[in-house]
Amino acid sequence: MTDDDRVFKALADPTRRFLLDLLFAREGRTLTELESEVEMTRFGVAKHLKLLEEAGLVVVRRSGREKLHFLNPVPIRLIHDRWIDKYTERHITALVDLKNALGDET
Repeated sequence: MTDDDRVFKALADPTRRFLLDLLFAREGRTLTELESEVEMTRFGVAKHLKLLEEAGLVVVRRSGREKLHFLNPVPIRLIHDRWIDKYTERHITALVDLKNALGDET
């Protein structure tokens, strides 16, 4: 499985996307904090976080006895650059060309 595949698999689940949104809003959350935000067992949340960590979307750091979870947006940016940006480039170029063509007529 490639890195892109892991990221797409991780992002495919709405609970995992919600966990990423929570970490985007405030990083450095514990499992207990994240668990309190979803209707799921601690074990279920831990499994989702493990998959996010394997995809490189979440980084875990220890602070004393606690494990803190942080968002790593780099894999999402790489997906954006690889899969989204290239498909929108033609449309943007076409719009710029259209704007320039219409601007020449006025």
